[in-house]
Amino acid sequence: MPPDTNLIFNLLQVVMLIPFLHLLNQYIFKKLGRKHDFFFAGLMNKLFYYHLLFAGIYYTYAFFNPSDSKRYFSVPGKEGKTWDSFLETGTSFIDFLSYPFINYFGFSYEMMMLLFSWIGFLGFVYAYLFFKENIALNIKLFKKIDFLILILFLPNMHFWTASLGKGAPIFLGLMLFAYALREPRNRLISLGLGSLLVFAIRPHMFLLLAGAGMLSIFLNRNQISLKQKAIFVGAITGVLLLFHKQILGVMNLGNSQNLIADFLSFTENRANDLDNATSGVPMTEYSIIEKFFTFWFRPLFFDAPGILGVIVSIENLIYLLLFGKLFKKSFFGFLKTAPSHVKLSLILFFTSSFAMTFVMSNLGIILRQKSMIMYFLFFVIYYFMAYEKDTVFRLKQEVTGSKTLAKAA
Repeated sequence: MPPDTNLIFNLLQVVMLIPFLHLLNQYIFKKLGRKHDFFFAGLMNKLFYYHLLFAGIYYTYAFFNPSDSKRYFSVPGKEGKTWDSFLETGTSFIDFLSYPFINYFGFSYEMMMLLFSWIGFLGFVYAYLFFKENIALNIKLFKKIDFLILILFLPNMHFWTASLGKGAPIFLGLMLFAYALREPRNRLISLGLGSLLVFAIRPHMFLLLAGAGMLSIFLNRNQISLKQKAIFVGAITGVLLLFHKQILGVMNLGNSQNLIADFLSFTENRANDLDNATSGVPMTEYSIIEKFFTFWFRPLFFDAPGILGVIVSIENLIYLLLFGKLFKKSFFGFLKTAPSHVKLSLILFFTSSFAMTFVMSNLGIILRQKSMIMYFLFFVIYYFMAYEKDTVFRLKQEVTGSKTLAKAA
């Protein structure tokens, strides 16, 4: 077939696959609806097609620009390697996931892009469950904008999770893990699958996840028994010891004799390499506050590269405004009594941000990497705003009750 005919045929296959994914979604939504009374399939269907829009946008972008997705499609399709030979952590694990679809089912590049886009969409489904199950109150921003709807439809989040690559499955893994936090003993499949995906794709991210989990349970003295703490810490410690070489191997530290010195050397070299990239920023010269600000909120309008940069800047401004909601004295009082999953989310967000600021010096890579962890910050902000709303409501109830008793007297 001529190249143009091939492309048309592949796109037609994608069009035919969409109704199948839609029906599969309805089955999943029905199962989730039985578990959760609040689950709204109509919203998730809208979110699915919104996500598909960004799959199309990313595909168009990749068609005219270099993209890792092309590498992820070509490598598993090459002759000479078996499926199990790709079963390693990191980039190779994405090849492992892709291998059967490319080699056994004959998926084209376009179909693989759609498949991974759907995997990314499932991450948003579990993000929705994570937020809605833990926070029953509806929160409005500026009295009109629904907080949850806003963060579910943020464009940058969808762009980086709508293509063949690491972004979609690791986002799903993180949200599965977050969803399982509320009832870990009853959601072992979600907890296990989420942890497995994070470990297999980014072992160092799993290290942060495990560390944040251990720290958060010790910050909740009354909510978790000593026996449960011991079991959790023992299991996590065992996993870390068993797979420590794979985790450290990501940064070429598997055989290091001086982890701290070698890590600092690695981060400096990595940051210097990225400084020289097209959208590089001199992170090595920044203070820790400037590093955090760059990682969380840039590019902003003053350094936005073109029309896409302006769009991203608008979203980053939203992040900045939402982050400002935490700058209240009452936030520290809230943290003292906050449940473990709130503390874990905040710890994971800060520890991940801290680690990434040492190796990220390119705004393009920063945009992609921070999409993995921003929902943990949003969850803390959302929970805090719901806490404040509930506190105000209770105070009003107490005042109303006092006035009623005074009248009765």
